[in-house]
Parts: sequence; C-alpha cells; structure tokens
Amino acid sequence: MKRHILTLKLFGAISTAALLAACGGGGGYSSTSNGTLGVALTDAPACGFDAVNVTVDKVRVHQSATASATDAGWTDITLSPARKINLLNLTNGALENLGQTPLTPGHYTQLRLVLDANTGNGLANSVIPTGSTTEISLDTPSAVQSGIKLINQFDVAAGQRVDVVLDFDACKSVVKQGNSGNYALKPVVKVVPTVLNGINGFINTAQLGQHVMVSAEQDGSIKASTTPNATSGEFFLARLAPGNYDVVITADDSATAVVATVPVASTTSVTTLSTSGAPISLAAAATPDRSISGTVILTPASSVAAYVAAKQSFAAGPTVTVKYQGANLTTGAYTLSLPSVAPQLAAYSTTLPLAFVTKTDTTPGTGKYNMEATVGVITQVYSFNPVNISSGDQNNINFSF
Repeated sequence: MKRHILTLKLFGAISTAALLAACGGGGGYSSTSNGTLGVALTDAPACGFDAVNVTVDKVRVHQSATASATDAGWTDITLSPARKINLLNLTNGALENLGQTPLTPGHYTQLRLVLDANTGNGLANSVIPTGSTTEISLDTPSAVQSGIKLINQFDVAAGQRVDVVLDFDACKSVVKQGNSGNYALKPVVKVVPTVLNGINGFINTAQLGQHVMVSAEQDGSIKASTTPNATSGEFFLARLAPGNYDVVITADDSATAVVATVPVASTTSVTTLSTSGAPISLAAAATPDRSISGTVILTPASSVAAYVAAKQSFAAGPTVTVKYQGANLTTGAYTLSLPSVAPQLAAYSTTLPLAFVTKTDTTPGTGKYNMEATVGVITQVYSFNPVNISSGDQNNINFSF
C-alpha cells in the first residue's frame, strides 16, 4: 500500500527534560533493560473547516538522522487498523494517543508519522469546509513521502519513558489548490511538551457563531492558537514555553481584542484570563469586516506554501498578527477579512474581569495594516504598507518571491 510519510526531527527549543515523564503506567511494559517511547497527537484549529481528517498508519523512530525509509534499524508503533482522526477534535489541549513501544536505550534523532494515502475514491485524508456537509479528498503531495525534517534529538534511558506530542497545525497545513474546490496537505507539525500548561479563559457564548479565534503570540509571531469550545466558550492555549505572551482574539464583525503580557510562569502553570461567569466579550464593530486580497507569486514556481499576515502595533505595547492565511497553492490567491475599527487592549491582571480599552493610537492606524508574506524562512514586507481598509476593501496587494 502506498503511504505518505511525514518525517520529523524534534525541535531544538524542546529540551530532553521536557519530554521525559515518570516511569510506570506504560500499558503493562515493565522491562528495565529498555526504555519506552509514547507518542500522542494534538492540533491547532483549522481555518474554515468543520473537519480535517488524517489517517495514521504508524509512527517510526530511528537513531540516525539520515536513515531512509527502507534502512534497517526502525522501530514502529503500528496502529492496527489505521486510525482516521479528525484533528479538530484535538484542540484546546486534547490528545489522541497513538501508542507506545519499547526502545533500546540510546540517542534518537528521527521520527516519521506515516499516513495512509487516498486511493481511488477513498477519503483517508479529507476536509469538510465550514457550512458544508461534503467530505472532500485532501491531496497529499508525493513530496510529503520524503518528509519535513526538523532537526534535533532525544535520549532514551533504561527504565525511563519518553513521551512525544506531535502538534499538527491544521490551519497552516491545509491550503487551497486551484479554483476547483480542491485542497492539499502541506504538513506543519511541531513537537510540544507533554505536561499541560498554558492560558485559559472563556468567550461570551453569544459570539461563538462568529468564527472566534484565540492565539498566543510573542513579537507578532503566533506560538499557539485555538478556537473556543462550541458550547461553553472555554478556550485553552496549551503547552506553551514559559514566558510572556500577547493573547489575540478575533471574531467576525468585531473589534480585535488583545491581552498584553500574559505570563506563563512554568511548564505546569495555567494563567486564567476570564471565567464562565464573566467571559470576554468582543466589542461589535460599527462597520462590517473588510477584505485585503491579492496573490503571492513564486518564481520559479514552487509547491512550498506561502502565508500572508496582517499586523498592527499598539503604542507602548505589543505588535500582533491580527489574522493570517495560506495562499492558494496553485494560483497564489489569498483574501483576509479584517476589522476596520479600532482594536481593544487590556493589560494582564490577576484581578478579573480584565478592563479592555479602545485604542485609536495603533500603528499604522485604525483600519490600517502592515502586510507580510512568508515562504519557508523568508518573510517579505509589502512594499506599499500600510494597507488602508477604513473606507473599503483593498485588492491587488501582491507579493513576488
């Protein structure tokens, strides 16, 4: 059977200590001459989908960073039968355990997540766009078979357990392909700590039908994102590295809300921004959202995904990404729907509820955005920033790489 393989090398920012868990509870495996590897899957939310399904066949681990799929020395965690997983069921810190295996003590540098391929009319990997009930096959390009390599390593000691969590970013991983309603999988996966920490809170349930998105950012770079629970409005930005974050909340036809300098003190601490009794309510915009659209042109043509972001900066405060979107993989087209009204800012406080203040002194200004496009590790700032949507949509905001 043809399979698609996503190759992973653990991120350097995740220390070996963060991946080690206490021994025991390993599903009955008790040998002290070997170690144990456990693997789980989690997800950031998808943009514009009610379901993003992938079918996992196995997880493979190897001590060599250069080992090919056919080399000897692989240890497999095989899911039998292969498991179809809706990634959108794994937001807000939820985990899908993929299994565990005994490992010879040593130094390991490569993981591979093996997905079943779509064959014939099969829907092993698929999406359901928001507002639709139709399941659409998710094209998994042949290049994915050789994998995305993220270089680092971890150690397994005798009698110890290593737990690895693969965070599958569905929003960045699914991109439009052409104008025929097709979608492609461009996997964006990182390894995160297994211990649960982060930032939580509640959004007013009256706004849950407005495509609410919550993200944790540092210097305008999104580190984690999620959507609130569809019933309770609760959100959880999980498994964050200790530090300070700016939490950005967006919803259709609403002012952007930002909570600045939210501390995550440790790998086990959870910071609360609001409660179910006093949830965060985004201010309704006096004017509807407006759009910024254009194309990202790659020369020569490439299958690498491009992402476009709209940013604003607060006076004496943070710079944040308000929204971002992956450009169409075939045409390069993108459209971002953005508020044309002033955002609201709250300083973090342990005293709740937080006090949000409308800020009209942002840079580049109310209804204005600095636009950027990123392809791989290269980021290009739009030559004619800022882009002003205060009086209408803006088209032909184009980038060339």
